[in-house]
Amino acid sequence: MLDLILRDVRALTMCEDRPRAHTVGVLGGRIVGVDEEVEGLSARTVVDGGGAVLTPGFADAHNHMVWYGLSLAEIDLSGCRSFDELYDMVARRAARLPSDAWVIGSRYDDFVLGGHPDRAALDRAGGGRPVWLKHRSAHMCSVNSVILGLAGILDGTATVPEGGVVERDASGEPTGLLAEQAQQLVDALVKPYPVEELAEAVARAAKVYVAEGLTHVTEAGVGGGWIGHSPAEAAAYQLARQRGELTVRVELMPAAETLHPLVGDLVGLDLGIRSGFGDDFLRVGPMKIFTDGALSSRTAAVTEPFEGDGGLGVLGDDPEVLRKRILDAHRSGWRVAAHAIGDRAIDLTLDAFEQAQREFPRPGVRHRIEHAAMVRPDQLPRLVALDIVPVPQARFLYEIGDTMLKSLGEGRVPWLYRHRSFLDAGLRVPGSSDRPCVGTGAPLAGMRNMVERTTSAGVVLAEDERVDAVEALRAFTTHAAYAAGQEDRRGRITAGMQADLVLLDDDPTAVPASSIDSVGVLATFVAGEAVHGGESLTYAERAD
Repeated sequence: MLDLILRDVRALTMCEDRPRAHTVGVLGGRIVGVDEEVEGLSARTVVDGGGAVLTPGFADAHNHMVWYGLSLAEIDLSGCRSFDELYDMVARRAARLPSDAWVIGSRYDDFVLGGHPDRAALDRAGGGRPVWLKHRSAHMCSVNSVILGLAGILDGTATVPEGGVVERDASGEPTGLLAEQAQQLVDALVKPYPVEELAEAVARAAKVYVAEGLTHVTEAGVGGGWIGHSPAEAAAYQLARQRGELTVRVELMPAAETLHPLVGDLVGLDLGIRSGFGDDFLRVGPMKIFTDGALSSRTAAVTEPFEGDGGLGVLGDDPEVLRKRILDAHRSGWRVAAHAIGDRAIDLTLDAFEQAQREFPRPGVRHRIEHAAMVRPDQLPRLVALDIVPVPQARFLYEIGDTMLKSLGEGRVPWLYRHRSFLDAGLRVPGSSDRPCVGTGAPLAGMRNMVERTTSAGVVLAEDERVDAVEALRAFTTHAAYAAGQEDRRGRITAGMQADLVLLDDDPTAVPASSIDSVGVLATFVAGEAVHGGESLTYAERAD
């Protein structure tokens, strides 16, 4: 007897030999067959889909789950359209807090506001409390005088980390804007977060994720650097799982700062743990390395100056340090996920990968370039030769595409967040969001952006890079599984695959592009168990 049969569904299997199915059988958390392969078999639970669309579970190949979960308890500044509105929100939150409590907000947009929050205004709004507002890109933050003082910036005792920027006005006074690695000066005041608090953040995020059809996510940086929240961050995921509150599968990217020398020239985590350690529900993935900043903050490392200010961005560290970090990780058996947005950072990353494979060959390792936002035509064949997985975020085009256009000019737009050209070159492109950076992380919204590539102002960026809705769905299913080296176990609806499935009220590959993100998620299954929407399903028969 099977555990579950889903019948009367319109299954988009993502399999070339059988693209459609109407019945799916599950046993022991795995798909055992479809249609005639399960005909005549009984099951403990039978769900009548009523003609709803069934797809493999969605995966997000690059997100920040803890950070997103924490942000759900912070002031959401994404809707602010004026500084008065922002300061008012800060003041109202501050008035409800103890006199020494931190006022923390997320996702303000300097492009919409016309600049960054004023330090003195934040002082007034906070009423003497520390105020910390995180930019939507996560590559910048604005703080008030209290935090500048605590961090040692006002009295000059702070040491700004390599790759960090403390903005100063014409008189040399800090404005309160901190970019890239300089944010570690604030982090040092609040980290590490308690594991209990991080586990609660994981649980909050998981509820949102399964409601959007997500069944697998890659957490892009834990344990160290400005992206991590605690040296024991993995323990928070374990705690949430132990409590039954981690309802999605998670791959964790340790930040490069967590690695240390082992034996000989090897680097890694204690006990020699490296990429692949764990199980199908929670495991260690690639090592995360930042090689530059972001386009929205003009800290991405570019070869030609940004429009207007003539800047070239910043590298995440000394080029030789970054090169050695990538080389050491490769030699030590790690998969590497290098954050590289500007084309200069991508050059550095590709050079390091080439040297690593030349000196310590590891065929099929599947290193990744996170974001791969500005890929020049001459860089494409290098990506292919090294079998690199590019991990772009199409949603950025909608949320901050107008800002990127202003920063780069028309000439470099064809390089932005490529998709079609990656596929035509033979690369796989996984779907991802970088949530909570920039905007929504809902997979169906990401699919729409892959198809449309339209900014919030209605400008189409690099129309030739558009893909159709089937390819967009493939990005969030089969290609995301490939990026994690798990294409043999998830991403398709066929025998042997994990029974991670999403039941939808319409077909995202058949509706108009503008309606893709309006398709509703009826239910989400992980290992054959309904983790979202189970109470609203129609059960044809259920065992007592």
